[in-house]
Amino acid sequence: MRGRNWIFFGLAVFLGLGAVLLANAYFSGVEKRQERIAENQKMTGIVVATQNLGFGTPLTDQNLRMANWPANSIPVGAFTSLTDALKNSRVAVRPMVTGEPVLASKVSGSDGRATIAANLPAGKLAYAIPINDVNGVGGFVRPGDVVDVLVTRPVPGDGATANDKMTDVVLESVPVLGVDQISDESNTKPVISKTATLEVDTVGAQKLALASQLGVVSLALRNVADQAAGPRSTVIPRQLSATNYVIPAKRTGSAPAAPVQMARAQPFRLPSGSGNSSTPVVSGPSMTVIRGTKVSEYGVQRGY
Repeated sequence: MRGRNWIFFGLAVFLGLGAVLLANAYFSGVEKRQERIAENQKMTGIVVATQNLGFGTPLTDQNLRMANWPANSIPVGAFTSLTDALKNSRVAVRPMVTGEPVLASKVSGSDGRATIAANLPAGKLAYAIPINDVNGVGGFVRPGDVVDVLVTRPVPGDGATANDKMTDVVLESVPVLGVDQISDESNTKPVISKTATLEVDTVGAQKLALASQLGVVSLALRNVADQAAGPRSTVIPRQLSATNYVIPAKRTGSAPAAPVQMARAQPFRLPSGSGNSSTPVVSGPSMTVIRGTKVSEYGVQRGY
């Protein structure tokens, strides 16, 4: 009896030790997981905007502040101190909204100037073309929009006339950097402008320079989300109508209904066999007209 008690006692101690070990392993794993979560959620201070910043807005301690940000998801180029962000009298070269991290790519460099060049990606150029209220889409083209560029020019060739025109698509999905001297993307009010500055590559700039010399350059406003290239074709005047309707050239004279032969003048008389013996024979100058097989004579008055 006493031996059985010792067996049960040993079994209970063994089970108790096993439970303690399992509990320690479980809580140890939970603790490690919590440590990993805490490490991942470790916060680091970065500089963010306290208000909306437009193009050219100077950075000051009034429109910037420090904010906690997860250490493992800090954006590239973020400033970790206000001193670095305010150095060199930086200004915004891209619009920023309240609470957005201030990045080095969105502010000016060491010179502290807000320029179009600061917005240009590598390999891109800024090229300006002349526009007006018609070819500038009524003033609705603003910085940040995307446009297609068209050129209307005379049809080449010796046989072309002054009215023979053609329209081609020069470039598609071109970003607009500025209109006149405005490059702030937050300024969306329509304005009739004289120039539009576009973001193009070197070949695109060459095409725009040539198109401006060959004909009239115009812009077509495109949906920013629509970047798919459309069909490239040349449009000529006859494609503007559903039918090839043309007005032929006017003739210098009208042709007679039937050939007419003129005979020399001779004395006028009635044809023989007319059956009218009472009709007097009238002599004098006359003209014979032959229409096919029909012969007619007409008297001609003598001029005095």
